[in-house]
Amino acid sequence: MFKSRTVFMLFFALLMGLGAAYLARGWAIDRFASPTTNEGVPVVVAAVQIPFGKKVEPGDVKVANLPKSMVPSGAYENAAAIESTVAITTIYPGEVILKEKVVAYGGGSALSAVIEPNKRAVTVRVNDVIGVAGFLMPGNRVDVVSAIPNGNRRYQSRTLLENVKVLAVDQTASPEKDKPVIVRAVTLELSSDEAEELIKATQEGVVQLALRNPLDDTLRPALEPEPVKEEIVAEAPPPKPARRRVVVTSSNVTIIRGTEVSTSRVSM
Repeated sequence: MFKSRTVFMLFFALLMGLGAAYLARGWAIDRFASPTTNEGVPVVVAAVQIPFGKKVEPGDVKVANLPKSMVPSGAYENAAAIESTVAITTIYPGEVILKEKVVAYGGGSALSAVIEPNKRAVTVRVNDVIGVAGFLMPGNRVDVVSAIPNGNRRYQSRTLLENVKVLAVDQTASPEKDKPVIVRAVTLELSSDEAEELIKATQEGVVQLALRNPLDDTLRPALEPEPVKEEIVAEAPPPKPARRRVVVTSSNVTIIRGTEVSTSRVSM
C-alpha cells in the first residue's frame, strides 16, 4: 500500500510539472512573439535616393508590407498616388514616403513646386562679398541690406528685408551642400511687395546679404511713425483804425490900403 501511494504521488507531480511547462510555453510565445506576425499593410517606400527638388518617377519608389502598428501617419499606400510629385527634402532608400515630404508638381521647373503659396522666387546677382564668401546654401535665412548713394561718395544704408529664405544658389537647389562655393546668383523667396522693394534697391544702389543663424527668427521692431506736428496758425492782429486826415481849408485875402497891399491867410 505504501508503494502504490508513492507511485500515485510521483504520477501526480509529473502531471503538475507538464501542466506548468505548457502554461509557461504559452506565456513565452505571447510575450516574445515577433511583431511580424501582425497583419501587414502596403506602404510606399523609396527604392533609391530621391534628392531634393527631383520629380518622383515610378522607378524611384516601391511598395512594402509593414506591420500596421509601425506605419506612420501620412504614409502612402498606393504608388500611383505619389507620381507627379516633387521631393522637398532628400528621401533615402527604404524610407517611408510621407505626405509632408512631397508636393504636387504642376509643370515647369522643380523649383517652382517648392515655393510657398503667395511667394515669388527672385534672383539677385552676387559676388564673393555679397554672397557671404560662398557660405550661402539653399535653405539658409538671410537679411537684405540696401545701400543707396547720398552724394559726395556717401551711402545711406538700411535693412531692407529680414529672415528671407534662400531657395537656390546659382542653379543648385539641394540643401545637401556642405562646402562653401563662390556663386554668381542667389534666388530668394519673397512676397510680391518684397520683390518690388528688392528690385528697386538693386537699381538705386547696391544690396548686401547677411547670413542668419538658423535658430534665430527675431525681427527688428518696426519704427514708430514720427508724430505729426500740428501747425500753429497765429491769429492776425485786429486791423488798426485808419487815421483820420485833418483837412485844413484856408484862403488868402488881399488887403489894399491906398498904395499898400498886404495878404492875410484866413482859416475857414
